[in-house]
Amino acid sequence: MAKNKTTQTSISVDDFISAVKDETKRKDSFSLIQLIKKQTGLEPKMWGPSIVGFGSHHYKYESGREGDSPNIAFSLRASSIFLPLLVFNLVL
Repeated sequence: MAKNKTTQTSISVDDFISAVKDETKRKDSFSLIQLIKKQTGLEPKMWGPSIVGFGSHHYKYESGREGDSPNIAFSLRASSIFLPLLVFNLVL
């Protein structure tokens, strides 16, 4: 089975965001980080080279594929900030 490409890294979130050339996108990213931290109490971590994630959860599919993923995340794209809204079916 293939290994997941997007995993948590030790890259500095501040360094990553600070390197963004577009000033508006850079400021918006820092504001988004503060908003998510305030609401979740979680610290941001880099996932792969361009995803800022908060928290993590382990998943496992019926196929046997499994891995870890951030609970909430955003990614900087060339023209925008991508903030996926995911809904998980939790079985308690």
